[in-house]
Amino acid sequence: MRIIAQKVARLDKTLQKALKQPRNQVEHFIKEVGVTVDGKQTHKSGLKLKGGEEIVLEFPKMEASTPEEIDFDIEVIYEDEDVLVLNKPPYLIVHPAASVKEPTLVDWLKHRGITLSTISGEERNGIVHRIDKETSGAIIIAKNNEAHQSLSKQLEERTMGRYYLALIDLPLKEDMIVDKPIGRHNKHRIKMAVKENGRESKSAFVKLALSEKTGHELISAKLFTGRTHQIRVHLESLSRHILADKLYGFKSKKDTIPRVMLHARILYFHHPRTGELIIKEAPLFKDFERILQDEFNQEEIDEKINRDYIIGHFNHII
Repeated sequence: MRIIAQKVARLDKTLQKALKQPRNQVEHFIKEVGVTVDGKQTHKSGLKLKGGEEIVLEFPKMEASTPEEIDFDIEVIYEDEDVLVLNKPPYLIVHPAASVKEPTLVDWLKHRGITLSTISGEERNGIVHRIDKETSGAIIIAKNNEAHQSLSKQLEERTMGRYYLALIDLPLKEDMIVDKPIGRHNKHRIKMAVKENGRESKSAFVKLALSEKTGHELISAKLFTGRTHQIRVHLESLSRHILADKLYGFKSKKDTIPRVMLHARILYFHHPRTGELIIKEAPLFKDFERILQDEFNQEEIDEKINRDYIIGHFNHII
């Protein structure tokens, strides 16, 4: 792919505009794959361009994973020639990294022989957005670079998104919008925190059902921005915590919940080829269902976790 720089700008910003990709994905591509600027290869995302330079990108070919490494399966919610929507199980890491030893969702995709976009580099083939390891639920995969560009633009413009379900330790006082900037924690590098000089971050939370047995509450969350750990950080700022989220302060001596109770329930996007609005639901996993069955009124839960109820409820506060 060839791009001509139109004006004075950084290399990463020039490619971000041309590719319509999030800046972090562009930076990752430049660092890991590299691009050619006027015949010279570079891995410097901050390279200053004067305008008129020819930038050449060669997207890597996808490599298959070793078959014997993959001993799990993933539920397919929707699939066509451009996109794939999966229900990511808890504990599954989305893409490979230097610190990751076990097979990932990307490994599973390659093992199945699914054609994937390569615009984000080899480690992130097909990945438009990610979900934390312990979080489960809907994730969309791009099968080609054209679909990837369209979905990334939708993600940036917030015309694509997800509604989450979460079980929290204390009930919210009311439905609310939290608009607080988030940045890296000053002391704990794996944590994020609300910070005055952080990046703009906005979340909406609605109350769904309260457990009379334990005082836990089922809520839904919608993101207006996509910061790392955003739901968890904004809830912590309200002195609320997702069950089993010990990183952000959940405490219980009797707790036997193995993972963070957060699930991407609903995914919506406009199809990259047709523009049609598509809305898909990701079924709950057994560990999440078990808590709902043990602690809540099942008839109330069945009514309030369906697509129409959740989306309609958010329309009252957004």
